[in-house]
Amino acid sequence: MTLSPYLDIIFRSVAVYFFMTIALRLFGKKELSQLNTGDIILILLISNSVQNAMVGPDTSLLGGLIAALALFIINYGIKKLEHKYPKLNTLLLDKPEILIHYGKLDFKTLSKLDITNEELKEAMREHGVEYFYEVKLAMLEIDGTISIISKNSNLIQTHYKRKHNDKSSGSQIS
Repeated sequence: MTLSPYLDIIFRSVAVYFFMTIALRLFGKKELSQLNTGDIILILLISNSVQNAMVGPDTSLLGGLIAALALFIINYGIKKLEHKYPKLNTLLLDKPEILIHYGKLDFKTLSKLDITNEELKEAMREHGVEYFYEVKLAMLEIDGTISIISKNSNLIQTHYKRKHNDKSSGSQIS
């Protein structure tokens, strides 16, 4: 017994989505922010290679739209589940990593993440910092970018309050 062709496309698309999520998790977040020519070519080739795995023999417009819709829905659903279940979020996403703390480099973390001295210096220059001892905190963020706070930066702490609509009175709570 075969599934309807469109259910088959949905199943294949969801399977490819989870495969790609796991593959990106295994190969690291650093790769996401530092794309070079080879990485872009790899992404293009991967997208082309998994297309047939998602739509199978159906190369129609409707087949492609159903595959895209399935990907959007699964992505939306996973984002909602990540907010509801924080443990799922930690399973799917890496946590931020400290690279430099008050001028001291964490060589073990840098080695584990395969971040070179030159990459770290480039990130420092992009943040206007010249020497390691000037860095108060350098973090590899979950999106693969390196955030740097210098010792002489004058950061002002701010608090973000999300406004919620109170449906009973029509007023906003802040």
